[in-house]
Amino acid sequence: MVVVVSGPSGVGKSSVVRKLLEALDWLTLSVSATTRRPRAGERNGVDYHFVTESRFRHMTQTGRMLEWAQVFSHFYGTPASELERARREGKVLLLDIDVEGARQLRERGIDGLYVFLLPPSEAELERRLRGRGTEDEEQMRRRLERARFEMGQKHIFDSVVVNDSLDKTVEEVVNLLVERFGEHGDGPGRRDKKDS
Repeated sequence: MVVVVSGPSGVGKSSVVRKLLEALDWLTLSVSATTRRPRAGERNGVDYHFVTESRFRHMTQTGRMLEWAQVFSHFYGTPASELERARREGKVLLLDIDVEGARQLRERGIDGLYVFLLPPSEAELERRLRGRGTEDEEQMRRRLERARFEMGQKHIFDSVVVNDSLDKTVEEVVNLLVERFGEHGDGPGRRDKKDS
């Protein structure tokens, strides 16, 4: 069982995920692997598993990735070892991944709750992205184009939540999780609990 939080870049996934981890101690965050270089302050094994492209390709070819995607010129994916770690710890794995990753998990039959975060509007999403100051105009154009595509894929998710207020959004997602997994993460949604 997993919890997937997805949405376009700039929608606030990281902030929502951080608050979910604070609110529910039975969640554990999945650490993705990526071929991109670390940004300032990011730590290997904590924020991401930073790997070479050849290592990443080897992991996909040997079935050691639950899902993966190429986003612009870099690869991102979820190592299968993250799901095993969550099971050992008796926790529910929380994934902050893109739409393509969520689709692959669905196709692999990974059960869980799939939540899509929407921005209040496209204009607000663009404002948030520009506020980061990390992209030039061409990168911004590509991000917005990708965001439009991803928002068109929201139908593959169980729930769609508009992130117009962080606290309200987190409360809504917590309610969805408690409804699905129970107050302590050991409710009817956790078929694997008895095996851990």
